[in-house]
Amino acid sequence: MVSVIVILVVDINETNIMNLSDFGERFQGYSGITHLMDDLAEGLAQPGTVMLGGGNPAAIPEVMSVFETVIARLVKSGKLLDTLANYDGPQGKTVFLETLAEFFRQQYGWKITGNNIALTHGSQSSFYILFNSFAGKAGSRQKRVLIPLVPEYIGYCDVGIEDGLITSQEARIVHLQDGFFKYQVDFDNLKVDDTVGLICVSRPTNPSGNVLTDDECRQLDKIARDQKVPLLVDNAYGTPFPNIIFNEVNPFWNENCIVCMSLSKLGLPGARTGIVIANEEVIRYFSNMTAITSLAPSGLGAEIVNQLITDNALLPLCHDLIQPFYRRRSELAVHLLREAIDNPGLHIHKPEGSIFLWLWFDGLNLTTSELYQRLKQKGLLVVPGKYFFPGQDSVTDHAESCVRMNYVQSEQELAKGIEILARELNACW
Repeated sequence: MVSVIVILVVDINETNIMNLSDFGERFQGYSGITHLMDDLAEGLAQPGTVMLGGGNPAAIPEVMSVFETVIARLVKSGKLLDTLANYDGPQGKTVFLETLAEFFRQQYGWKITGNNIALTHGSQSSFYILFNSFAGKAGSRQKRVLIPLVPEYIGYCDVGIEDGLITSQEARIVHLQDGFFKYQVDFDNLKVDDTVGLICVSRPTNPSGNVLTDDECRQLDKIARDQKVPLLVDNAYGTPFPNIIFNEVNPFWNENCIVCMSLSKLGLPGARTGIVIANEEVIRYFSNMTAITSLAPSGLGAEIVNQLITDNALLPLCHDLIQPFYRRRSELAVHLLREAIDNPGLHIHKPEGSIFLWLWFDGLNLTTSELYQRLKQKGLLVVPGKYFFPGQDSVTDHAESCVRMNYVQSEQELAKGIEILARELNACW
């Protein structure tokens, strides 16, 4: 008997095991936020890279010490193990929801209960649910998210299940003294019609550090109410916690407002805890979505911060440690930039909050996307400005003249990174 062995050779390039749906095709592309997180991982894996691109908060020693003390107490009491060993409900840890509601009632007079708050796996998860719930196809209509001021957060750009979910308005640029400038909402040209399903702003704004005034918030709230749509305020860096904000402004919330907060910039990014504050109908819907998509949010961050609030330690942590640290580091970064780059084309957005500086290189002979590649080869990571203009039809010259730079690294790393930046700029300006 003769045995015959047949070898089947398959060209894997012609075999498509990824027969994706429209949903799958939408998310297989390489997005700005993926680029950012890939750079973060790549930079961490390459010793010597100066990481001025990502959004990881600083590990402030005094703040880490507070967390260590709280965690040790939770371990000793058994609460930490209990949290890790059990699911919470889809709305989040009940005791924390009630503690947080009481905190806002006492501090700011907000008329809320635990039924007005839900937890999620970080703010990005919140935006995914909220953007796609209030915008997109609705019967024969198409609703969109209106961002009334760009540049804005890179993470908004690609969360839409459908293309074209976001529309935006370019900011009005106001030039200030000493080479600073500031973005403002251009209310005179802001177009709001019945295609808008949600208005979204961040305060402070990532990437620019811009802080909307109380009056701007009230104007946007009136526009949202008149249009009968919610106003979403992304408060990831704002007041009262983590309070990385250098202006005197008041927290903003009402029944038509959805406030998204986070424990990441408090110093707990690994806890992946977002907070959504809204009317009870929105929270019931949001909790149902969480149950369907991920069962329940993590309880670890909630347990830690619940203890901080109970101990009356949360506000002192933010006011006395976190905010002063970032204010000093921001001032140092501006000083180093001014010393290293002697060119009138350098404009710095007025630092009003967040953990970034937004730099505008007016008159540069190359785009900041090209500059980014040159800097990366020299061991410096920043983020080119083009990724921060969601809802625009095309990349503008202004977008390609800006970069976002964080200032959370050590003073030595910050100085090293700015030296590399200055060298490249001086060579191509």
